[in-house]
Amino acid sequence: MKKKITYSDAGVNREQRTESKKALKKLQETYKYSSQGAVMHLPYGNIFPFIDDIFLDLVIEGVGTKVLVAQLANKYDTIGIDAVAMAVNDVIRSGAKPIAMADNIHAIASDPNLVKDWLKGIIVGAKKAECPVTSGEIGDVAEIIKGLTPDQGFDMIVSVIGQVNKNNIITGKNIKPGDSIIGLASSGLHSNGISLARKILFKRWGGKFEGFDIPDNLDKPIVQEVLEPTKIYVKPVLKLNEEIKIKAVVHITGDGYLKFGNLNRFSPGIGFEFSNFKPHPIFSTIQNTAQDLGYTLTDKEMFRTFNMGWGFAIIIDKEDREKGLDILEKSDNNPEEIGKITDNNKIKIVYKNKKIILT
Repeated sequence: MKKKITYSDAGVNREQRTESKKALKKLQETYKYSSQGAVMHLPYGNIFPFIDDIFLDLVIEGVGTKVLVAQLANKYDTIGIDAVAMAVNDVIRSGAKPIAMADNIHAIASDPNLVKDWLKGIIVGAKKAECPVTSGEIGDVAEIIKGLTPDQGFDMIVSVIGQVNKNNIITGKNIKPGDSIIGLASSGLHSNGISLARKILFKRWGGKFEGFDIPDNLDKPIVQEVLEPTKIYVKPVLKLNEEIKIKAVVHITGDGYLKFGNLNRFSPGIGFEFSNFKPHPIFSTIQNTAQDLGYTLTDKEMFRTFNMGWGFAIIIDKEDREKGLDILEKSDNNPEEIGKITDNNKIKIVYKNKKIILT
């Protein structure tokens, strides 16, 4: 019998991470230092009052082990797009418009040529998000950072601050059965599940392929496919939020479709049913390659780990479905209804004519 392989086998222990996150509640002791008023809790973060009816949303994010894939490819001019995307896509979950960002890169050595390439991606990402990079820092910390080569290791972090008017805050409340879930297409893996993908795909980490091999169902080298930059959803989401009431948004990143469960705290009793998936070939490559290596990577684990073709989801009233799709059609994100809200308190996936219950 083939051994099941999971995200935990790649070094990402969901249960331990969930337990560790409980410690973050201690930070609520600092909320009393908010000079403008109470911090507002949202499904995927918090915002705080600034002035009049304006709230600020501050997010810090990174690209995780995707930096290792960039090193394997010796290609560094797109990874900055991922760093920006991970941060700005999180900021817009509250309805906030990104207004400034800062980058922080820790490296074995800040080689000028590497720095130029790192910044190329950050600049492209900033343009897509229409948000200036107003500060940043590059630190040489060779004793901390480890890379694939003695001189090219690095880690990349971006922080973003956004602002939102009180009337435009996306709260995650008042979601009800029948509401529509609209998906915006991903560009591939984005920056999540990379630890599991690396373990399966690349010989460097125990997988099947050399970096520039081209698997049968792909049209470019596997390393380039994995490096495809994360999409940035700022403009279409903020445009939609101006036109209709968005009840909730989900940036489908780590933990895949398990992330929707966070919304139950704000709209108790709801469930989620998804039935429209068009995953990129990279996802079947991962699953089939796992089988070639003697593993079983279940459909359930795929949906617990990867975006499976939809990088962002928007929940709106079913009466707003057609108008919402019309507005989103003007972007290049191939919007489609991918599911609906139910009343069964479960996350259900219908895929390949099978029903998968995630929770």
